[in-house]
Amino acid sequence: MTQPSPQEIAEATDLRQQLRHHDYRYYVLDDPEIPDAAYDRLFQRLQQLEQRYPQLITPDSPTQRVGGEPLAAFRTIEHRLPMLSLGNLFSHEELIEFDQRCRRGLGLSQDDSEIRYCAEPKLDGLAISLLYLGGELVQGATRGDGKSGEDVTHNVRTISAVPLRLRGKRLPRRLEVRGEIFIDRTGFKQLNHQRQEQGEKLFANPRNAAAGSLRQLDPAITATRPLRFYGYAVGEVSDDHPLPPSQLEMLRQLQQWGVPISPEITQVAGAEGCHNAFLHLQQQRQQLRYEIDGVVYKVDNLDQQRSLGFVSRAPRWAIAHKFPAQEEMTRVIAIDIQVGRTGTLTPVARLEAVAVGGVIVTNATLHNQDELSRKDIRVGDMVIVRRAGDVIPEVVAMIPEMRPAESTPFLLPQHCPVCGSAAVRSEDKAAVRCSGGLYCPAQRKEQLKHFASRRALDIEGMGDKLLEQLTSKELVRTPADLFTLNRDQLLTLERMGEKSVTNLLAALERCRHTTLPRFIYALGIREVGEATALALANHFGDLDLLMAASAETLAEVEDVGPVVAASLSTFFRQPHNREVIAALTDPLRGGVVWPTIAPQRDLQPAAALSPFRGKKVVLTGTLSRLSRSEAKERLQAAGAKVTSAVSAKTDLLIAGEEAGSKLEKAVALGVEVIDEERLFKLLEEIG
Repeated sequence: MTQPSPQEIAEATDLRQQLRHHDYRYYVLDDPEIPDAAYDRLFQRLQQLEQRYPQLITPDSPTQRVGGEPLAAFRTIEHRLPMLSLGNLFSHEELIEFDQRCRRGLGLSQDDSEIRYCAEPKLDGLAISLLYLGGELVQGATRGDGKSGEDVTHNVRTISAVPLRLRGKRLPRRLEVRGEIFIDRTGFKQLNHQRQEQGEKLFANPRNAAAGSLRQLDPAITATRPLRFYGYAVGEVSDDHPLPPSQLEMLRQLQQWGVPISPEITQVAGAEGCHNAFLHLQQQRQQLRYEIDGVVYKVDNLDQQRSLGFVSRAPRWAIAHKFPAQEEMTRVIAIDIQVGRTGTLTPVARLEAVAVGGVIVTNATLHNQDELSRKDIRVGDMVIVRRAGDVIPEVVAMIPEMRPAESTPFLLPQHCPVCGSAAVRSEDKAAVRCSGGLYCPAQRKEQLKHFASRRALDIEGMGDKLLEQLTSKELVRTPADLFTLNRDQLLTLERMGEKSVTNLLAALERCRHTTLPRFIYALGIREVGEATALALANHFGDLDLLMAASAETLAEVEDVGPVVAASLSTFFRQPHNREVIAALTDPLRGGVVWPTIAPQRDLQPAAALSPFRGKKVVLTGTLSRLSRSEAKERLQAAGAKVTSAVSAKTDLLIAGEEAGSKLEKAVALGVEVIDEERLFKLLEEIG
């Protein structure tokens, strides 16, 4: 066997120390010093040395986190100190009773100072015991029944957040760290996304995913799962290293040794301090990177913990304050279809009323047909319903054993239940949408809001509250009806006096004169933004030609792919939409007109040779002669693609007064920059 040189031995030792340091910065302090790519280079170099010289491999090397051979079964490990469970409380009154019991147990009178508690988030994962001998991880065991658990050492070693060797020189000979294995929200989403792509069953929640991942007989599978670890207690510890006097200081000591702990842990005083910590974490619950289901209160002073002792299977000095249940079981009474503001058909389960997360839930979303089919939810099923914070309740899963024999699968309708238009699904989309567009009452308010918006017809004074009144009183059903409104109708509305009505009627008269790109954009056709509307107007030059074009012809237009072409074709085929467009352009009704546009193929050479054609342009700063939107329209008419962010793909930056970070970035990237004066000269040259 080839022997490594002294320099290579020293390099391997140094690499191991560097990698442990960076693991500590990443997993414990959540403050990495180097990018992932730099870490990967260090790791790969250590791998190269260990592959060349296997004698350099140590059990605690960062490269040894890969799983070994699959196990036939887990062996049982006896806990030398039992891993006890916690009692639960669910109300403020019960919290006060807990505090009073602790005070009585410690012989404290009402005049004595308040007990200090350590308030810790109750992680929703799997309890684990990690045994370190001389600072090296030698054993990992699940909680099991509290007296004995399963030996998952090989699996635990694959978890990057679990230190294989503790930091520091003065370490206990024997130290048992207790904590929680969990999967954070981001990791859970990524894991289920991967499983969905591979056609595998999705995990119901992060806790089940973490438990299933840790208890794999093949450690190589565990190594692929995004498991995390936080320590929250010390079990057995040798007497050569006395622990700090408080729970919080003990956790900070663990952190110094390289054990990650929750950043949300706080020290509080008395029942009121505990209650405030509970309210704070409950409010922040959905913003945390991991899921929690309550708060654990522990008497902070370790001597006081020992004095209070234990009762049955739980400590007297600690208790879990649970959040209201986020999952409950109930029955599906019916499945209805809701049509959203963008025309999306969403299946909604009507449920037998059940309290979930402190709220009575009678409806829950089923998302779309793919989710409905995957979960196989049917009318009459008993289901698990989840509600997280202010998130709309959802049906998580059905209970197969309780399904009625006569149940049948549910399929979304082929026509919109509101307006009867065809319900269409794009090949690469999960959502099914109503194609009624301008006609569908369910989409009416949002369609009108879009039609009147500044970048569409720009109807000044047509705000949300006014549109709400117009639609609720049935004065306006389609955009064409806006132009038939009269003074008497408008005066009956709230906050619409003589001056407001006069201004609105004048605004409606002004916006009758628009441009073809604005009109196309104002129609609110799905997938058609301003740039696409401009490309369509330039290509066809005429609305009738655009409406008559086939999907194949539409797909030939710049910026129009198959999905957009299909959306356009479907929209213009609907009789309802054609009726609304005809009313808008009818001189006796809507009277909307625009200047003639020469089709792209008929452009004069000067326009075709515009210096802006095909360029990606960004506007920044304040322009003195034009508004930002007017400048954008002029540039788009000259063939530019106007974007909002500067990148390496940007061709030109137009900088007005007080240009800021975009200008700095453009200069750094070497993007061409011109001022407002130069912009106008170029626009004048192309006419």
